Amino acid sequence: MHSPPSIPEAGEAGTPVWFLRGAVASLSAPGFVLLATFLGFGGLLHDLGFPIVAGLLSTVLVWALPAQVILVGGLASGSSLPALAIAVCLSGVRLLPMVVSLMPLMRGRRPRLWQELLCAHFVAVTLWAEGFRLLPKVPTAARPAFSVGVGAGLMTTSVIGTAAGFYLTNVLPAPLAVALLLLTPISFTILLVRNAKARVDWLAIVLGAAISPFASYLPGGLDLFWAGVGGGTLAFLIARLLPKRRTGARP
Repeated sequence: MHSPPSIPEAGEAGTPVWFLRGAVASLSAPGFVLLATFLGFGGLLHDLGFPIVAGLLSTVLVWALPAQVILVGGLASGSSLPALAIAVCLSGVRLLPMVVSLMPLMRGRRPRLWQELLCAHFVAVTLWAEGFRLLPKVPTAARPAFSVGVGAGLMTTSVIGTAAGFYLTNVLPAPLAVALLLLTPISFTILLVRNAKARVDWLAIVLGAAISPFASYLPGGLDLFWAGVGGGTLAFLIARLLPKRRTGARP
């Protein structure tokens, strides 16, 4: 019986090798879900008469589907640019906790600002969820290159999906194109459940799900942000307080 191959140390493989390994790792089930989701986004671009080049640039530069939908829909409806800029920025705030929590795993042995900014740009729902699963298995020095490889692979897949959805929109039924946009939140929920290990993880998921219906009524489109931060914070506080109560209850 053959033993599984061990991951080589960072010195045994250079930066390009780890970048390619990250790109290959992006070809996973979440990556294909992302592809299907951006097929729906490409169909939306076509229906709104939005230029495909501008839509592809939004995928590369914005790299956040809810913000892209806000941007494209706002431009198509004639909304003012300052209002659109504020709406897109507020929508992107939800990614800040993801960047903060994942960045310690993405740093190399010698963190550099340009590397951290590049890695942070690729952090979205899919990379955040996959990062906690993949990065602990990667040597510390190779993590920046691996992270950029995963992010670039996911972004390339999304660009292909956007273009394919734009040109195949006459083939896909309209309800299916809209339904494809829902695959990312569904996949995100599945990844959260799969990556949950400790009790505090499950508690955060349950509390976040309980808060989300109430957060949906809050203005600003930050319901996901408040549900995630609120559920995670409550779970953290409960996990910290419970041991103290148990300790105080002892004679």
